Amino acid sequence: MANAVQPVLGGPDFLRLLARLSDGATPATSPALTDRLGQWVDWSRAVALSAALDGRLPEPAEAAETLDDLLADCTQAEASLLASLNEDAEAERLLDLAEAAATANFASLRQRYLVLQRAMQTATGRLRGRLRDQLVQKAPELARLAEIDAVMEQTLSPREQALLATAPAVLGARFERVHGQPGWRAPFRNDMRSLLLAELELRFHPIQGLLAALRPH
Repeated sequence: MANAVQPVLGGPDFLRLLARLSDGATPATSPALTDRLGQWVDWSRAVALSAALDGRLPEPAEAAETLDDLLADCTQAEASLLASLNEDAEAERLLDLAEAAATANFASLRQRYLVLQRAMQTATGRLRGRLRDQLVQKAPELARLAEIDAVMEQTLSPREQALLATAPAVLGARFERVHGQPGWRAPFRNDMRSLLLAELELRFHPIQGLLAALRPH
């Protein structure tokens, strides 16, 4: 039907990019967040969340590291990862090989994507844990936030990782569709970089939230 209104995919840029790169194969709508949380939080997680919300909290302890050092490490880690994704010479080399090969495939590029994903996961996971430690040491109300964040990470992390794991497959299917077309190389390189940057943004969302709670207002 002409001029039909297309459904808009809400949520993070990562989801919108997945939908675009899969040519609309990714669902354009999803259940409300509260409905999804109700499905994901089983009784054991619900008990842990209740304890984090209402349980007794430890007294603040002496900080193992200064807040300034932690803030600097967060900034440096994000900048380093961002530089790696924006200036990935190895991906460029692999694309050169793919363009020259008679029987190109996505395997090497997929491995490169996974290496960058693991780097992001490792760096952001460590920072998130250190930020929670800092919250616990600051004040009781911040210690409660740290416990809630820990429970939510345990609850949502498997779902998040399952979603992020679809990215290489979507990108691989995109590679198969465009490889060999005139001028395919630069747009595909941009697609790969854009998806990685969107994932980096997604992984830093909880870190930015914890940082906001720690910074003086």
